[in-house]
Amino acid sequence: MNNTALIGNPNTGKTSLFNALTSSYQYVGNWSGVTVEKKVGQLRNKAGSITDLPGVYSLNPVSRDEGVVATFLVGQEPSAIVNIVDASQLERNLYLTLQMLEYGKPLLIGLNMMDVAESRGVHIQIEVLSRMLGVPVIPLVARTGKGCHELLEVMTHNSSQTAAPDWILDYGETIEQAILDISRELAKFVPNPSLSTRWAALQLLENNQAVRHALKLDDDCSRRLDTLLEGTERSLAATHPSMTLTHYLRSVRMARIQEILKSAVITQPKAHPTLTDRIDQMAMHPFWGVPLFLTFMYVTFKLTFDWLGNPLSDMLDTFISGPLSTFISGALEALNVSGFTAALILDGIVAGVGGVLVFIPQIFILFLIISFIEDTGYMARITVMLDRLMEMVGLNGKSLIPFIIGFGCNVPAIMASRGIEQEKERTLTMLLVPLMSCSARLPVYALFAGVFFARSQALVVFSLYFLGILLTLLLAKLFSRTIFKNQKSFYFMELPPYRLPQGRTLFRSTWEKGKGFLRKAGTFILAGSVLIWMMSYLGPGGVAESMDDSFLAYVGGLIAPLLQPVGFGTWQAGAALMTGFMAKEVVVSTMNIIYHAPDINGLQVQISSAFTPLQAYSFMSFILLYTPCLATVGVLRKETSSWKWTAFSVAYAVLLAYLVSIVIYQGGKLIF
Repeated sequence: MNNTALIGNPNTGKTSLFNALTSSYQYVGNWSGVTVEKKVGQLRNKAGSITDLPGVYSLNPVSRDEGVVATFLVGQEPSAIVNIVDASQLERNLYLTLQMLEYGKPLLIGLNMMDVAESRGVHIQIEVLSRMLGVPVIPLVARTGKGCHELLEVMTHNSSQTAAPDWILDYGETIEQAILDISRELAKFVPNPSLSTRWAALQLLENNQAVRHALKLDDDCSRRLDTLLEGTERSLAATHPSMTLTHYLRSVRMARIQEILKSAVITQPKAHPTLTDRIDQMAMHPFWGVPLFLTFMYVTFKLTFDWLGNPLSDMLDTFISGPLSTFISGALEALNVSGFTAALILDGIVAGVGGVLVFIPQIFILFLIISFIEDTGYMARITVMLDRLMEMVGLNGKSLIPFIIGFGCNVPAIMASRGIEQEKERTLTMLLVPLMSCSARLPVYALFAGVFFARSQALVVFSLYFLGILLTLLLAKLFSRTIFKNQKSFYFMELPPYRLPQGRTLFRSTWEKGKGFLRKAGTFILAGSVLIWMMSYLGPGGVAESMDDSFLAYVGGLIAPLLQPVGFGTWQAGAALMTGFMAKEVVVSTMNIIYHAPDINGLQVQISSAFTPLQAYSFMSFILLYTPCLATVGVLRKETSSWKWTAFSVAYAVLLAYLVSIVIYQGGKLIF
């Protein structure tokens, strides 16, 4: 098998199986037309590659991203399909399996989560299931690697066992005649010669628009097909008046699934509640569930800032400002570089980029915890538990997933909004994601909270995250009542069993999230640091005599008067905010350059004399809320396909930041 496709329902363990089957993997851009990343890996035995398709419940897409799978199956030519099936949820998973059997390509079934099924009293007779489906079935526990070697062996060395299944489900005279008629019409339009026209005809009968679009039918063929479909609908109504074509096809498949389950599955009543049941009694308790979640988030910030993050950041800061800076300085002297070049490297690049890199520990700790709650299954519980609250403000529980991802980075969070089926909730979620405090803001929080709120750093940072969430909910209610009124929605979320994440998978996921920050350090932050230093070095007359005469001071001074009411009306603060549009981490780089700080401790001393605690909290709140970074604006434009929504997102964020900071600063002056 040279090119295998991996397909399955969401939360069936596809990621674990993909990692177990591959020695390496890569994200190959995005799938055509959407922002779902295309993940391809090389099999461990070097016998071919495997493409991980997005998780879907059926081939008829509900959201736009799910259309990726149907489009791939029409336009590509995988040599075989591996369908991963959750053994503990066999009835629901087999619906996609039947559709893949109809696809006609060599098929293997990886029956995953056998341990979960057995703990629930579900015993599957593998040989019976394999015989009834007509394809090999390999039992797996992909999380631990059990059965993965056997699956790989069948994929690569026993290709005769995985021949295209001779499997046809009889849909009755009316539908079978329609399949023949549609197949004849499609014969000259199928882009892949090996594609089953029967499968394509069934997808058109189910009104699968993704397949229809991928077939690239001409106008005459489309009209003839529409006539055939309408005639079939009328014929079906004569015998099944209460059913549409889609409902009828589904009912036939579900009847076949029930036959399979009756023969191949033995279910025994559970003697005791499962571990998942016992944990959910507390984690999803109607009263204790939310306080438990808030406590978990507070502990997350304690770990990120107080218990682990700060000590590690101090060690990294000591290394960058000490041995590394000394080594670079000595190397520059040995090379006899000019004073300008030495200042650019030491005061611009090392100070600017290094001032951000010292916060790597906090960022990676936060990403590690986010990956942990994703892999354990707790994130799905959070979305269900808070769905009622989200519904009250015009969203649903699925919006929580982009919001939580937004704590890491707003860019993939906006992309994750594509999994929300309804246009209203998808757009509203994308507009509100930038209010989630991403990891790029963490360096600013760590810097200011470490100076002014050292004894309650975690609590102060937690309050900023809470402020972002609170304002998100309030604006969601406002926007859904005004901009998005009269648009209905529905919500569906599957709860996977709790699992203990494997170390390899957990750290790989953390690295995939965190390397984006390192990439920015080598691109946006590096370029920004050089630009900012040049602006601080030069002025209208050439080399500035002091930084107050520099271009940077001039630019910052343009908006400084506007910032006076919010408590930080200096050109230094104005310049930092303006450069922060490139990336929020650049705010710290800018301040490091402006204040000529040799290290983070030196910068903290400078900031302690430039701000008061009230001004510092107002400044952090402004950083939390004001305009999204350049990368976020770009992906927001791409996802909404509208400059109108992009401009609206930037404008309301700046206005909101200004109003909230005024309330904090002016109100704080009255109180304190």
